[in-house]
Amino acid sequence: MRRFRRTLVAAALASTVVASTAGWASGTAQTPVTGPPPGTAQWRADRSLGRELPDPASASPVEIAAFFAALTPGQRHALADRHPLVVGNLDGAPVALRYEANARALGAEADGRRILAYDPRGRGQLAEVYGDLDHARHIAVIVPGSDIDAATFNRTSAMARALYGATNGATRAAANEAANGPTAVVAWAGYTTPLGVGIDAATGDLAEAGAERLTRFTRGLAATGAPGATKPALFCHSYGSVVCGLAAHEAGASDIVAFGSPGMRADSVADLGTDARVWAAKAPDDWISKVPNVEFAGLGHGNDPTTPEFGARRVPADDTDGHTGYFAPGTSSLRAFAAIARGETR
Repeated sequence: MRRFRRTLVAAALASTVVASTAGWASGTAQTPVTGPPPGTAQWRADRSLGRELPDPASASPVEIAAFFAALTPGQRHALADRHPLVVGNLDGAPVALRYEANARALGAEADGRRILAYDPRGRGQLAEVYGDLDHARHIAVIVPGSDIDAATFNRTSAMARALYGATNGATRAAANEAANGPTAVVAWAGYTTPLGVGIDAATGDLAEAGAERLTRFTRGLAATGAPGATKPALFCHSYGSVVCGLAAHEAGASDIVAFGSPGMRADSVADLGTDARVWAAKAPDDWISKVPNVEFAGLGHGNDPTTPEFGARRVPADDTDGHTGYFAPGTSSLRAFAAIARGETR
């Protein structure tokens, strides 16, 4: 009975926090963007190669990679020209071809950037690469939390630039200029995130949809054959750690790093079902500490990954400031993240 009362109290606290904690915004319900990329109907109708093209809705990234490997360069470029939104978002397609297709879809907005995915539906989704994805020995993927979309993507790209610079020794914030470092970093805003911290942020619906997209994305990286793509490291911020927790058993990651996490929809590392090394960090004054770590009737995300009973490896964050300071220059958290991304920590 006492345990039951504690559960009810925790659930009530979670509801209260979602509704009224200082500094949190009320959320607006979001419908996740799912399914094949825009332009798929025209792609399916294309018979320019004298046969059907692989169905983006059902073909695996391995099948997509095999399809493009069998084409001539001219055929690949022609498909990217005719179907930029499909090719640019097709996991398993050659990386350089995706850059080309997305540059065509975005026009001047691409401005020489390495855009690995661009989906204009909903609030817009983006993935941008820092470094040489095809040849990097290690690949890190940053998975953001609430309020990130095409309009606010700079928050995630700033994290990626900081990690790329710390990992490869770049001295400028525009670390993408150092394109041949041993570690590439992907800023992946490839799912529909919650707006504010309302019911969407307190439940797992958007995270479940995001986990499917993240899993397909990492499998697409592996299908390209890049040296570091078979076991990427996932750096998962805030609600993004819920996404990573749900994707952990299929994402094929070498490391999963949860920071500023409300929980990973798991009681412990063992419950994640992964052989990846799992890490957790939380700054002393991160407001995420005010979130009750419960999961009750679909509300809340479970245990705090930084607690000893969860079983994650701790990332030092004593000198990290607030909920968004984990990538600040000179912090212990950024130094530790860089070592993890380089595969140096055992």
